[in-house]
Amino acid sequence: MERRSIVVAGGGPTGLAVALGLAQRGAEVTVLDRAPEPSNAPRALAYLHPVLPGFAALGVLDDIKADAAISDGMNFFDHESGESFHLTLDAIENDFPFPFVPLLGQHRVSAILLRHLAEYDNAEVLFGHEVVGIQPEDDNVTLTVNTAEGEKVIVADWLVGADGATSAVRKLMNLSFDGITWPEKFVSTNIRADLHAAGLQMTNWRIDPVYGAVIARYSSDDSLWRFTFKEDAELPDEGLEERIHAHFETAIPGNLPYEIIQFAPYRMHQRATSSFRFGRVLLAGDAAHVTNPIGGLGLTGGFLDAFVLSEALAAVVHGEVEDAVLDRYSDERRRVYLEYVSPTASMTKGILFDDHPAEVKQQIIGHLRHLRDDTEFRRQDLLSMQAMVTPSLLG
Repeated sequence: MERRSIVVAGGGPTGLAVALGLAQRGAEVTVLDRAPEPSNAPRALAYLHPVLPGFAALGVLDDIKADAAISDGMNFFDHESGESFHLTLDAIENDFPFPFVPLLGQHRVSAILLRHLAEYDNAEVLFGHEVVGIQPEDDNVTLTVNTAEGEKVIVADWLVGADGATSAVRKLMNLSFDGITWPEKFVSTNIRADLHAAGLQMTNWRIDPVYGAVIARYSSDDSLWRFTFKEDAELPDEGLEERIHAHFETAIPGNLPYEIIQFAPYRMHQRATSSFRFGRVLLAGDAAHVTNPIGGLGLTGGFLDAFVLSEALAAVVHGEVEDAVLDRYSDERRRVYLEYVSPTASMTKGILFDDHPAEVKQQIIGHLRHLRDDTEFRRQDLLSMQAMVTPSLLG
C-alpha cells in the first residue's frame, strides 16, 4: 500500500495543469494515466484569451507561444456567399494583456506542462497506471490501480478526476452525467496543405449545413492545419478515411492538394455531473462537464477549472482554509458551465452547421457584420467572455 497526498487521475492537459498548479504551491501530487504514453490525438488546439493569464501564472505561456501559430482573432465566413467576418482581438488590446489566440495541438501543450512538472520534486507523473477501483472514506480515498507490474493500492488524501469525457473516476463513483448527445459526430483531421493560398486566416469557422467546418493552423508550421467537419453519428468508423477524401473533393477551399496526417471521429455531448465535489473526490474538465468543441470552450473550461481548483486545494492541504472552499469550486464551475459554456457552444455549433431558414440566416449574417464593423460592439462581446473565469476563491 502506498500513501499519497493528492492523486490526479488523468494525464491530459487539464490534469497536468491541476498538478502543475499544486506543485508550484508546494503540494505533493501524483498524476496517474492509464495510457502507456501521452496521447497525440487531434483534439483541442485554440486557447482563448481568458485562459492566457492562467498560463502566464503557471509559467508556460512563453513556451506555448514559441510553438504555436499566433492568431489575431477568428474568421467566420459564409460558404454560400463567400462573405467573411474577420473578428480581431485588437478591440481589447487596451483592456487585456494578451489579445491573441495561440493555436497548438493539445498534445503539445501537454508536453510543455509535463516538461515544467519535471522540475518539481514534489510531483510525479505515472503513465500505464489505470484506476480500476475507488473507495472513498471521510478522511482519504483508497485507489486500486492496474499497472504493467501488477495491481497496487494507493491511499490518497484527495483525488482529482481529470480523466476526460469517459472518466473512470466518474464511472467508478457511479455518478450521473446528465445532458444530451448530439445526432452528429465530428471528424477531426490534421492535414498538410497551403490553405493560406486559398485566402484563409489562421482560425476559420465556415458556415454551411453541408460544408460547415472549423479550419485552423495548429502549430507554428504554416503548412499544418486542423480541418474538422461533421457527419451523421450513425455512420461506421470503417470507411472513414475514404469518406474524408470524398468530402475534401469539394470542401477544401480552392481544391488545393493536401496530405492527411491524422484523423479521428468524436461524438459530441452537452453533459455535466450533479456536483464537481463528492467528499474527498473532485472532478475537473471533461470528467465533470463536456461540450461540443465549437468555439474552443471545452478545454478552455477545463483549464479554468484547473487554475482555480489547484489554488484552492493547495490552500486546503496546507491548512490555510477550510475545505468548504472546494464546495464553492464545485458550485461556481458548474454554474459557469450551465449558464455560459454549454449554451454558448451550442449556439455557435448551430451557427456553423444548422440549415437555417432564410430570415434566421440573415439575422446571423447581420450580427457577424456588426461584430466585424463595430469595434466597440466587438470589444464588449470579447470582454463578456470573462464570464467563464472564476476569480480566486481564497480572498
